[in-house]
Amino acid sequence: MLLPAWLAGCASAPSSAAEDTTEAGATTRAAAFTLAVQVDGDADGTLKALLARHLQLQRFAHLPDLQPGELRRLLGTAGGDAAQLLATQGYFSPAVTVDAGDGAHPTVTVQVRPGVRTEVAAVDIDVNGEAADAQLARRREQLQRQWPLAVGQPFTQAGWDDAKAQGLRRLQARRYPTARIADSSARIDADHARAQLAVTYDSGPAYRLGALQLQGLQRYDAEGLANLARLPAGQPYSETALLDAQQRLAASGYFDTVFLKLDTSHATATDAQGERSAPVVAQATEAPQNKLVLGVGLTTDSGPRLSLQHTHNRLPGLGWQARSTIELERNHQRAATDWLALPGEDGWRWFTGAQLLRETTGSYMVRSGQLRAGRQKDDGHISRSLYLQGDSASSQGVDAPEGSSSVSAHWGWSGQYFNRRTNPTRGWGLALDAGIGQTLHPSSEPFIRLLARWQGFVPLGRVDLGENVHRSSRLALRLEGGGVWVRKNASVPVTQLFVTGGDTSVRGYAWRSIGARTDSGTVYGGRYLRVASVEWQRPIELRGNRTDFESALFIDAGSVSNSATEVQNRVGLGAGLRWNSPVGPLQTDLAWSVHDRRLRLHLRLGYTF
Repeated sequence: MLLPAWLAGCASAPSSAAEDTTEAGATTRAAAFTLAVQVDGDADGTLKALLARHLQLQRFAHLPDLQPGELRRLLGTAGGDAAQLLATQGYFSPAVTVDAGDGAHPTVTVQVRPGVRTEVAAVDIDVNGEAADAQLARRREQLQRQWPLAVGQPFTQAGWDDAKAQGLRRLQARRYPTARIADSSARIDADHARAQLAVTYDSGPAYRLGALQLQGLQRYDAEGLANLARLPAGQPYSETALLDAQQRLAASGYFDTVFLKLDTSHATATDAQGERSAPVVAQATEAPQNKLVLGVGLTTDSGPRLSLQHTHNRLPGLGWQARSTIELERNHQRAATDWLALPGEDGWRWFTGAQLLRETTGSYMVRSGQLRAGRQKDDGHISRSLYLQGDSASSQGVDAPEGSSSVSAHWGWSGQYFNRRTNPTRGWGLALDAGIGQTLHPSSEPFIRLLARWQGFVPLGRVDLGENVHRSSRLALRLEGGGVWVRKNASVPVTQLFVTGGDTSVRGYAWRSIGARTDSGTVYGGRYLRVASVEWQRPIELRGNRTDFESALFIDAGSVSNSATEVQNRVGLGAGLRWNSPVGPLQTDLAWSVHDRRLRLHLRLGYTF
């Protein structure tokens, strides 16, 4: 909407900048001038900064060769220029005076009395289209409830433009991808400082998601990849569903690039409900069958890290994807391979894997091996798995427990309802794993193993600290518990037992240093685990603008024992700084271990539930 010119306000420009002439009558050039802006009642300096930055006078203030005639022209238009800028902030009846000053280096002063700021008095939203009247009526009510520039709020041009755009995006995000703004108007009553807003959207037809069409595939199975995408064909169009399917394909490793779009040009005819079905086209570039990635890193738990990962996207004979990894760290060396099939129509997919591991567990160095095979299914928020697992482990060190082995059957379930997977700030997640098994060596004993993990975020609201400074905060809560039930003297592989401590569990303590203890004080894997954490997170804001940094205060507590009634908590407390970097959240924590009475620095890149 163009602001009308008659709202420009009034201005006066004294003639003190008259031309000087020489004896020959030639006009001399004017010297540079200084611009001063004064705004009455502008407590936070917002209007002054706006005028000082965007007035045309500012662009010429430091030109030493400015002609007096050009200066007079600028002075004559300065009042209207200022009034138009103020109108974008809702001030439609300002009083503007311009004093040109005098002298060799004059100071041009723009004095502004902005007047009463215009507020929104009414908002009228209408939605027209081909769909059923009831559907459009519901969407209109939703847009009205979610309208950001509500009645009583100050009117600004930027706020008005943003509100219309947000309404359009909300309409396009579900059912109506071809919606557009048909008409809009902002009627300003400058005498009474009131704005009446009206916008009409043309929804266009309602769309349903059609079949997924994968274009350009040569190496990989289109049907299996379509099952992996899990596009809800036949359901009403949803931008979120489209992006989720795109993300699943992008994260699968089968594509270098992939982009999904609704092909409205090949939609079906409109039905009686005003709906059409349109195919979803995947424009993709296949990844090579073989990929090798070398990685380096650093953690405070294990020091420098070197990794090598090889991916084969189509194993001969099986067609499965294989990911093989070698990891070398100070306290952790691992070689593993995981094979994964593409899902079937029911969403379930076969998997198998094997690993060899050498790592510090408590007071011992443990060598272990593991084989696993089963089926898994990922429904977006919920993941399920059923698998068989074989374990063997042997410990090295003084009075090390004897080696052992076992076989077990497991059921796994996890639900993640976070606002985002990489760096969540809202929502919750729960993961469960239940297993029943039999030890094989040195004796044969049945056992049951359970493990549960939960994390949630509790918003604490937004506090106004004054001077345009706001602070919002939240609590991050974390609970973890597990148990192994077996005959007291049975020997269970240490990979089925529990230890904790480190960057992601109980901060202030070394990695995997909290476990059950012998009479001599050595630490080993225990049968019962308890961990709890409370963290107060606050985004860092400067003058009302949110930065990519957050501060945190936390307290962690954890216990590992061989008795369900024995609790010997290790407590760590401290403060940290978070940075939402382009490659993922970087966490820096300084924690004090209450039991060991020492400070420990923890660094972590990335988030894993």
